[in-house]
Amino acid sequence: MIMDERLEFADATALDTSGTDTDLIGDVIDLGSTTSDIGNGQPIYLVIQVSTTVTSGGAATVDFKLLSDAAAAIAVDGTATQHFASGAIAKATLVAGYTVAVVALPIGTYERYLGVATTTAAAALTAGNINAFLTYDPVGWTSLPDAVN
Repeated sequence: MIMDERLEFADATALDTSGTDTDLIGDVIDLGSTTSDIGNGQPIYLVIQVSTTVTSGGAATVDFKLLSDAAAAIAVDGTATQHFASGAIAKATLVAGYTVAVVALPIGTYERYLGVATTTAAAALTAGNINAFLTYDPVGWTSLPDAVN
């Protein structure tokens, strides 16, 4: 699969460790003014994968969400439009290489800016990184370390 950096939300991006709350993770994609057909007639998939094991001093859970909003600073107070939510996943499940989601984006109207957010509950995280991006072809995708030339 060919990756497009402009469709990437997170590349080994650290999750927030400041407490139990909702945070925008990584980059935001500007869909422009036409947001009714993101895939240009083809299904497009959201892929979220853990690249570094998630840890916490307690029994933390993380809910991964795909949100859109009219502002580039996507609101994490519940006012942004939610298009996908993984549901709470226990930290013990979120080990390096775990695939959180490979889902086709729901059909519908998206606001101009698209981003990934996480809601951490029960206890603050102490570490953890994710990869998150959009792709037309998620089959066979795997995370590999950068090559050294």
